[in-house]
Amino acid sequence: MLKRLMVVMLAVLLGGSAMAQSGPLRLTITDGVIEPLPYALPTFQAENTEATQVANDLSRLVAKDLSGTGLFREIPSSAFISQNSAFTQSVAYPDWRAINAQALITGAVTVSGNQLIVKFRLFDVFSGAEMGGGLQFAGTVDGWRRMGHKVADAVYSRITGEGGYFDSRVVYVAESGPKDQRQKRLAVMDYDGANVQFLTDSAALVLAPRFSPTGDRVLYTSFESGFPRINILDVASVGRRQLTTAPGEMAFSPRFSRDGSQVIYSLANGGNTDIYRSDLNSGAAIRLTEAPSIETAPSLSPDGSQIVFESDRSGTQQLYIMSANGGDARRISFGDGRYGTPVWSPRGDLIAFTKQNAGRFHIGVMRTDGSEERLLTASFLDEGPTWSPNGRVLMFMRETQGAVGTSSLYSVDISGRNLQPVAINGGASDPSWGPLQP
Repeated sequence: MLKRLMVVMLAVLLGGSAMAQSGPLRLTITDGVIEPLPYALPTFQAENTEATQVANDLSRLVAKDLSGTGLFREIPSSAFISQNSAFTQSVAYPDWRAINAQALITGAVTVSGNQLIVKFRLFDVFSGAEMGGGLQFAGTVDGWRRMGHKVADAVYSRITGEGGYFDSRVVYVAESGPKDQRQKRLAVMDYDGANVQFLTDSAALVLAPRFSPTGDRVLYTSFESGFPRINILDVASVGRRQLTTAPGEMAFSPRFSRDGSQVIYSLANGGNTDIYRSDLNSGAAIRLTEAPSIETAPSLSPDGSQIVFESDRSGTQQLYIMSANGGDARRISFGDGRYGTPVWSPRGDLIAFTKQNAGRFHIGVMRTDGSEERLLTASFLDEGPTWSPNGRVLMFMRETQGAVGTSSLYSVDISGRNLQPVAINGGASDPSWGPLQP
């Protein structure tokens, strides 16, 4: 199943030994699963006393980012033969080969007041060469986590050839209180659950936040007026405004267009629910579907030419694709059960979805023509997938069963491996993964 779905295969070409072939270190994404790539990451050098703690914390964060992907395995420092005493010192490649390190990451940190400078280098141990030149990032001590994520993104990209996703944020619904009196408010966090910032209070029910393509704004559904309305929130100022709708209309399930100038959403009026598109500057709205069924959860393709959405026009909840300008729609889901919350991959090759079948909920992916369906998770309640910026990982909400059941966020690789919880204090649902930070 889904043989073209990208799963990890190590192709480490070893140079200069009888057991090796010549060539650079790389992770080739193809069929099959082999052990993660072993790497060594000595604690980054503190170039002054003030940098000691930051150097240690930042090194551990880089290792956590890389190892958390399931593609890399850190070699413990207790196995090291060589110890780097300076950022510029030459690498004793035989010592690192002896412990089977295939990649070596070294770095240095300088702190001056609240200013932080981070340098790093990446080496292919078996070919005995540096992979590109070293990089340097500058920021503030308070923002050391961002610097660590940037280093991890650079290492990940050089080895895999794909974009990274560590220096990114997720907007979600933070939940608190008992299940029958759950309070919900919008929050934003780093991709790994750190640096949580609340964007709204819990005075009104909020649902389905969605980042803009540049990550500066968030769309969400609010019940502040008693009816669902779509709000647009500026993340920096936390200022907000409401999408214009007529009295009695209910608007929900919004998403930005690819350039951020328009919104596609569902609008219920007179007992019928269809998909609309509104221009944020002029306020002009266009109706894209005209069916007696319920059409909702629209998501645009990366090139903005098509929309995938869910509809019960066939009698059960299924997935359909149509032109971004409306018109005829073709059904793409044909398996057993009901399908919903479709989201187009940033790469354009896959659509993620929620599936309910035989009393279980699943997060799955399929090709854009509906072929090669693959279920990645199964539980009492999994729903609402969102894509990492590089299209490699999905984040979603999982709810536990029972009267005191809680909602939390999980992530999973598109291979269906490396399922793990996101570390957040309190309940969480409705994640939306934003782009890499500028």
